[in-house]
Amino acid sequence: MHSSFREHDILEIARTQGKVTVDALALHFDVTVQTIRRDLTQLANAGLLERVHGGAMLPSGVRNIAYEERRRVNAEAKDAMAAAAAKDIPNGSSLFVNIGTSTEALAQALLGHDGLLVVTNNLNVARILSANERCEVLLTGGRPRPEDGGLVGQVAAQMVNGFAFDYAILGCSALTETAEAFDFDIDEITVSQAAMSRANAVWLLADQSKYQRHAPVRIAGPEAFDRLYTDAISEPLATQCALCDTKVCLCP
Repeated sequence: MHSSFREHDILEIARTQGKVTVDALALHFDVTVQTIRRDLTQLANAGLLERVHGGAMLPSGVRNIAYEERRRVNAEAKDAMAAAAAKDIPNGSSLFVNIGTSTEALAQALLGHDGLLVVTNNLNVARILSANERCEVLLTGGRPRPEDGGLVGQVAAQMVNGFAFDYAILGCSALTETAEAFDFDIDEITVSQAAMSRANAVWLLADQSKYQRHAPVRIAGPEAFDRLYTDAISEPLATQCALCDTKVCLCP
């Protein structure tokens, strides 16, 4: 296989899994590890991947990756997490749902529910749930973010403060081994934090690709989350969640 075609396929694998390893790619493509290292170096030099020990991952830093890229990363795991969380939400509940591809998967999983009140700052969540005539969906207002359909800022936060939710269900861009959730936009986090303060329970949806990424603005630590829905968990993260009484719901 020509290197340009192989690099394209490597990117596709990284978009699906969030991270790639040299050994797994060498086995997959039946080439040497040296060949894969050269491919990863080329992709890193082009800014398409970020080299890490033993492989590479999608780039992170002070800006999020493109929205369509986020949708494709670990999509099956996000669907599994969403299905598990939706199953745990009773009919007739009031929810806040924030911006993110995991929470959009949750909206899809809630289409069979009855009597929900869903407040969201995510235009995509509102669009998905508008197909469920048995639920009431309210948009927060706020400054629209064209790249992902998010509504952010103080106007959105002020509207959220007028509610009392059964559940605030959040996604994040990064999750550390100390169970601290991070994101990129402080105006987005202001809205999520307002919802957390107005909810009886706070659930976090974070697939394993979030463990390999970094974002600059802290949403909250583990003490703020009643549940973590994820597809895999490290021992340090599991220990931290146990110390803070955060229930881990594994959705492999």
